[in-house]
Amino acid sequence: MNPYEDGPKREVGATLVKVLVHRRDERGMRLEPHASRCVRAGEVHELVATDHTETAPGARIDRVGFLGFAEITSAGVVDRGDEVWIGPRRVGVVLGFDACHMPNHYNVLIRAEPVPTGRDLGLAAGEPLVFRQGAPGAAEPFPASVPEVSGFCS
Repeated sequence: MNPYEDGPKREVGATLVKVLVHRRDERGMRLEPHASRCVRAGEVHELVATDHTETAPGARIDRVGFLGFAEITSAGVVDRGDEVWIGPRRVGVVLGFDACHMPNHYNVLIRAEPVPTGRDLGLAAGEPLVFRQGAPGAAEPFPASVPEVSGFCS
């Protein structure tokens, strides 16, 4: 994500609709090249914990703990680096997205160590969930001039 484009945003709210209790060591998910995804109210997306740290497009994600499925209740933008809270628990930080099940749902990959499952965290269907903008990192000061962009999408 370009640190010069990351302005303030509202939280994205959701409700946990199904708890998952399994883990895998060779899942083979692949990170999408996108650092953010827009989500609509009513969509359901899968929450997957991992201890991987690589964020390069196509990075393979193998060690995962499945947390559950969440229904988005307030549309918005989920960004890499957002904190994920389920009820009173800070579960981790959004690492990125895997789209192997699209157009049905995204796998929202959440950096957490050790890698929990929904059972490990004692999650329950119906719990509120929020994606909250993470604290800004040690970003460089905004440059005097921003390079011209040749196109809208890369």
